[in-house]
Amino acid sequence: MGAFFREFREFAVKGNALDLAVGVIIGAAFGRIVDSIVKDLIMPLASHLLGSLDFSNRFIVLGTLPENYDGAKTYEALTKASVPLFAYGNFLTVLLNFLILAFVIFLMVRQINRLKRAKPPAAPTPEDILLLRDIRDALKTTEKT
Repeated sequence: MGAFFREFREFAVKGNALDLAVGVIIGAAFGRIVDSIVKDLIMPLASHLLGSLDFSNRFIVLGTLPENYDGAKTYEALTKASVPLFAYGNFLTVLLNFLILAFVIFLMVRQINRLKRAKPPAAPTPEDILLLRDIRDALKTTEKT
């Protein structure tokens, strides 16, 4: 049992596992930011421009409402009442979240790849190294003769 925990500890402290954990945490936080951008900025603007459409409350009721139901006919209220809905507006919101997130990740990966390709210019060779190379080459030519 001790060997199992030792092996797990070695795995957990490797760079890859830690990098993955950090990536998941940052990804979750970034997902919340994108969700807020779509929900709080883009969708209200789109609703205003397209004539007061509220995408989150766009749905088709697939079943019948319960006989004693007298609540609001919103997505949240109907799902709490277990009414089957075809919630295409919610799907459009989630799809827009995905597209924005995928686009931002694409830009980040593209920039990282660009930075990997751009290598810094080679530093000039110091003068003492150049002098030593000249001496080496001169010695090689004198040995051949």
